[in-house]
Amino acid sequence: MTTTTKTAPPNSTPGTGENILHASGVTMRFGGLTAVRDVELTVDSGEIVGLIGPNGAGKTTFFNCLTGLYIPTEGKVSYKGTVLPPKSHLVTKAGVARTFQNIRLFANMTVLENVLVGRHTRTKEGLWSALLRGPGFRKAEQASEARAMELLEFTGLAAKRDHLARNLPYGEQRKLEIARALASDPGLLLLDEPTAGMNPQETQATQELVFAVRDQGIAVLVIEHDMRFIFNMCDRVAVLVQGQKLVEGTPAVVQSDERVVAAYLGTPFEGEPGEDEAKEVAAAEAHHDAADTAPAAEPETPTVAAGTTENAPEEGEKK
Repeated sequence: MTTTTKTAPPNSTPGTGENILHASGVTMRFGGLTAVRDVELTVDSGEIVGLIGPNGAGKTTFFNCLTGLYIPTEGKVSYKGTVLPPKSHLVTKAGVARTFQNIRLFANMTVLENVLVGRHTRTKEGLWSALLRGPGFRKAEQASEARAMELLEFTGLAAKRDHLARNLPYGEQRKLEIARALASDPGLLLLDEPTAGMNPQETQATQELVFAVRDQGIAVLVIEHDMRFIFNMCDRVAVLVQGQKLVEGTPAVVQSDERVVAAYLGTPFEGEPGEDEAKEVAAAEAHHDAADTAPAAEPETPTVAAGTTENAPEEGEKK
């Protein structure tokens, strides 16, 4: 069961209805192949917005465009009216954090240390300060640890602060990823399949946690294949099919749309791209990412929220 804290994150603005995210005409091409085509999406303060679609629909590619892991071929992404820079760590610093399909924790670090890593965009101490360990550094370190403990209380993990991340049950590892993302004090949290592989009890706990995040004034954009989870939780839902937004609306509107039913059941509809085109897009994206990572084979380094410098492709979703 999720334990909520009484302390709201610093960036919280509950109930204002302020536009948080505006993706305008986002298109992502790999060579001559288009993985995401002219997608328009907004998220307002206090909203939970769902992004659904069959495997290979371009959902994670779109997330990567939003968070600076990919630079869109066309279009722009704005956060609170300011166009986001094409660097993932600067996107996190601006106020956008994310989790990934596949768990990316520092397995041999403690639960507390994992959350502290997420504070890196909110600390001002540099190399010399860390080496000299003066009063300013110690004060900043204490403040970061206090904030990290607030987030562990919020996610129900405070009692396991000194446990190694690899020893946590699967559901708690997912919670730890969310706590680490929240450590950057975001105004928008992007969750990529947060309930993948969970049992019904873990899924329910995750839903309660997402509601608690929303209640703190943080907008949420979530990709998920569990339709019950999405339709029970989201204010609006957008559907991607082969890289294009098919429909957007309330859960009731989306559930009753015949095109959505056809997309999930595999029934062709007018204008639907073919299977061969989808495979070509996936192959082109894999080639693009392999070229980006080819110069140096670096040791595995888990990614922190949206502020990662790792540019590896998502492995969970087929493009």
